[in-house]
Amino acid sequence: MVDTSTQEAADDGIRTFPFPVELSVGGVGMQIGPMGAGRAWHADVPLDRVHRIDFHVVLLFTDGPVRHMVDFHEYEATAGDVLWIRPGQVHRFTRAGEYQGTALTMQPGFLPRDTVEATGLYRYDLPPLLRPDAARSAALRAALSHLRREYEDSATLPPNLHTSVLRHCLTAFLLRLAHLATSSAEAARRQADTTFTLFRDAVERDFATVHSVSAYADALGYSRRTLVRAVRAATGETPKGFIDKRVVLEAKRLLAHTDLPIGRVGVAVGFPDPANFSKFFHQHTDMTPAAFRAEMR
Repeated sequence: MVDTSTQEAADDGIRTFPFPVELSVGGVGMQIGPMGAGRAWHADVPLDRVHRIDFHVVLLFTDGPVRHMVDFHEYEATAGDVLWIRPGQVHRFTRAGEYQGTALTMQPGFLPRDTVEATGLYRYDLPPLLRPDAARSAALRAALSHLRREYEDSATLPPNLHTSVLRHCLTAFLLRLAHLATSSAEAARRQADTTFTLFRDAVERDFATVHSVSAYADALGYSRRTLVRAVRAATGETPKGFIDKRVVLEAKRLLAHTDLPIGRVGVAVGFPDPANFSKFFHQHTDMTPAAFRAEMR
């Protein structure tokens, strides 16, 4: 079960839930089953509380609509939709009893590195909510059904072969899911634009200490104008806006997830002066950091 040593902290902040290997069939690094059949990774906390996970969750819906919050954005999912929540993201269920469909969870490290790269498991720039057309939805359901049958059949193969078969079946499903996630025009533009991709990766690495567009342009060897054109073409916003959104997201995560003093949250995202951090946060959210933390709790 999940670690209960921090139960007291759960009353004051948002808990992070690890993958419960001991509850999976054969102790492998994945689980699959009905959405309503006891979500073990957060069974001991109200589902309508904001919480954080350190593993992948894929929800394929057979009914709806239901609303689900991922990284402080509300998504409405209905029959046929797929919701992909990645490690480190915060999320919250609403009307959890009404979620219908199949839930797939994966522990980081269960799949080899080349599969992780091929399936884009850590493409945080892609939207969590996916809406496949009828043909792709049928193919996804078929692949998921095959994976579930193999997962539940732990008797006809020795454990090492059972795990290998699960990895292969999971890879097949994820390749279909990744193709769906990257097939939209916006995602394709982002993937194809090398300039934007390099900028996006640099921001993800350095946003906590570097907020300057010129600094990123210099580090990547581009002119500021080239960077502006690439980011605007890929996202519709300026490089500064892209950087600020990433800083705000991390600040929100820390405010919701930890009990760090607000001044230390500011330092963690590159604002040594608490007043400057509060001004920046309010400018981008219309809320003070303290008000945002209180609303999340």
